[in-house]
Amino acid sequence: MKQAIVLAAGEGQRLRPFTVTRPKAMLAIAAKPILQYVVESLAANGIRRIVLVVGYRKEHVFDYMGSGEPFGVEISYVTQENQLGTAHALAQAREVADDEFLVLHGDNLIEAATIADFVAVEPDAVLVKRVADPVRYGVVNIEGDEVKEIIEKPREAGSNLVNTGIYAFSREIFRFTESVLDIPDALNNMIAGGRSIRALETTGARLDVVYPWDILSLNAAVLGDMEARLGGSIEDGVSLKGQVTVGQDTVIRSGSYISGPVVIGAGCDIGPNVSILPATSIGDNVVINSFTEVKNSVICNDVTVGPGCVVNDSVIGKGCVIKGRFAAFGGQSEIRINGESPLVNVGVMMGEDCSVDNNVTAQPGTILGNYCQVRMEKVIGGRIPDRSLVY
Repeated sequence: MKQAIVLAAGEGQRLRPFTVTRPKAMLAIAAKPILQYVVESLAANGIRRIVLVVGYRKEHVFDYMGSGEPFGVEISYVTQENQLGTAHALAQAREVADDEFLVLHGDNLIEAATIADFVAVEPDAVLVKRVADPVRYGVVNIEGDEVKEIIEKPREAGSNLVNTGIYAFSREIFRFTESVLDIPDALNNMIAGGRSIRALETTGARLDVVYPWDILSLNAAVLGDMEARLGGSIEDGVSLKGQVTVGQDTVIRSGSYISGPVVIGAGCDIGPNVSILPATSIGDNVVINSFTEVKNSVICNDVTVGPGCVVNDSVIGKGCVIKGRFAAFGGQSEIRINGESPLVNVGVMMGEDCSVDNNVTAQPGTILGNYCQVRMEKVIGGRIPDRSLVY
């Protein structure tokens, strides 16, 4: 198989505030968008022609992925103007699809090994994976290696095999995308019509991000597999332990302590006397001032963190400016999103371009919207809407 169609049109509403400004596929994990991992995994398996189905905030995909040349692939684009489901998204690529092709979700992080055996499979086929909690996914019922039915999020699962959202199709699939919204429904109609669909099992990684705090668990998983690489300038008196990656033109100043796995992007200024602890990703052009601690967190591009801060178990969106003595510690919190109330252990989820004055404390589970301003010496908590002024 020589072509892949990658579905990257969705928003991911449960991931707000981070998807207000960009599509889910462009969320950064270990300093790279999820979509980049998908494209690189395809390239590593010899698939160089990629069709990206884009829609919501598509300009972010265009600007970052471009023609695909920096990633060793050739990218073309089709647009899903209205996000009406995965089958509808796939149907937008009908005019450019080969006779046989792979279909993948651009917002599910995969590694090259996950699809290594699947790229040569004969259509029609679905890649499946065994999981401990199948009722959260599309459960795949099989006989031998043949798919009998896909049931989305059943109350009780008759199988622990779930649909990864990775498929091998012929153009025949387009006959079945016209009357349904999602690909599993199209597959069930194909099966009902007498077509055979094979299930191929993988043990490789396939990671999804559903809620804002899932960014932290995906980040930790990816960092654990990264190799250390040091660029930039490391001053005397810096202590580096474990897997630490430092980008070009970054300065790590004297007295700083970094314990990996940690990745720090390009053009950053870290320290002096900063502690960066495991499972932390720092984007490009980030400034972290003295006597600040960052642990198990994701700090996106163009962020400034003032002196004497503590940022634990948190995600800080692009362009935020945080002044001195800010504190965000992780702790158990019940967060209500779209009618669901999971109990999670997180610090603050801070949207893009927020401004936070001195001596602010964020309670565990705080979700601060994009473009917010928080005045000095405030304690913030709960969900704070975009463009709020807290004073």
